[in-house]
Amino acid sequence: VQLQAFGGGLVQAGDSLRLSCAASGRTFSSYVMGWFRQAPGKEREFVSTINRSGGLTSYADSVKGRFTISRDNAKNTVYLQMNSLKPEDTAVYYCAASSQPILTVRTQAYPYWGQGTQVTVSS
Repeated sequence: VQLQAFGGGLVQAGDSLRLSCAASGRTFSSYVMGWFRQAPGKEREFVSTINRSGGLTSYADSVKGRFTISRDNAKNTVYLQMNSLKPEDTAVYYCAASSQPILTVRTQAYPYWGQGTQVTVSS
């Protein structure tokens, strides 16, 4: 599966953004999807994940209550709605796909990655 993330940009603290990740192929619904982010000088970290049907999600504590992950299997797309953005949310955001049948926060469980989209939140 090939992934392409887009929707990033420069916003002010408190603003919202919606990231999208479009997947190629006809088997999108067979993948657990995840969003990760990497800030300059830091390791890539888990943000959120969603199961194959979209009925189960998980979030990092740092984004819980502010971010919402969703997917549209008919459109081969996963979304990340980001509200109440903070400067510490500034990072390159990556979408990723995992063939494992359960939700996982481990980057090693995701063999397929998009190219990343930059999100910059100014104070």
